[in-house]
Formats: sequence, structure tokens, C-alpha cells
Amino acid sequence: MESLQNLCEIATRDRVAFVQSCWHREIVDRLRDAFVDEFSTADGRAVELFEVPGAFEIPLKAKHLASSGHYAAIVAAGLVVDGGIYRHEFVASAVIDGLMSVQLDIGVPVLSAVLTPQDFQSVGQPDYFAAHFWTKGIEAAQACAETLSSYAQDRAA
Repeated sequence: MESLQNLCEIATRDRVAFVQSCWHREIVDRLRDAFVDEFSTADGRAVELFEVPGAFEIPLKAKHLASSGHYAAIVAAGLVVDGGIYRHEFVASAVIDGLMSVQLDIGVPVLSAVLTPQDFQSVGQPDYFAAHFWTKGIEAAQACAETLSSYAQDRAA
């Protein structure tokens, strides 16, 4: 029960951290912008923005931020692209596994908007994903707000 109490207290913190990778910035920035816009309506807490070079670096930054005691949640955003070699599968798996470890080890909710499209290189796909990432930013903001609201309600129960 103590861990539920801690999670309820964490959920009442006044800030959320948003960590994004810089590779494919023009697309990932759209997710970030949509998240910030939607979250301001859905929740209203401050969102602090952080950047790392690539998706592989996101879990360590997320762990650092989650351990700080300042954030109600950590949101991660990135784009891991299949460039024709199998490396992207290892990167995507490492990132998602790392984010889950942060969430379970530290106890701060971590939401992932790190996406790995099966086809990014074909004609029209980068434009498609630019639009898709806007939608995913909205969905991430709604999921974050709902997650935090759920834990805050648990505290009141």
C-alpha cells in the first residue's frame, strides 16, 4: 500500500518532463508541439522540455529526471527509423525496455511516444509521419493526463 501512496503523491507534482530525441527533429517536434498544446488543455501543469541526440539516449535522461523528485510523469518521444539494416530493432527494443525499467524502478509514470515505423523510406511516408506524429502527440497528452488523474483519484479514495 505504501507504493500506491507514493505514486499518488508523485501524481500530484506540478510538472511533467517531456524528453525528445533530435534525430528527425522536424517530425518529432510536431509530436512535442501537439503534446504541449493538448496537455495545457487536458491538465494544465507545466511541461518542461528536454532533448537528447537520439532515441537510444532517452532512457538515461528519463531516469535522471524521474529520480529528481520534481516530475509527476516523464513523456518520451522519438522516431527510430529502419534505414535498411536490422539495427533499428535493437535500438527500439532497448529504448522501450529502458523506459519500462525507469517506470518500474523509480515509480514515476513514463509514457512512450517513441515510434518505429515499418516503412519510413518510401515516397510520401515522411509526410505521412509528420501528420501522424501530431496525432500521437495529442494521444500522448491525453494518456498522460488520464494516468495522472487516475493516480490522484486513487489518493482521494
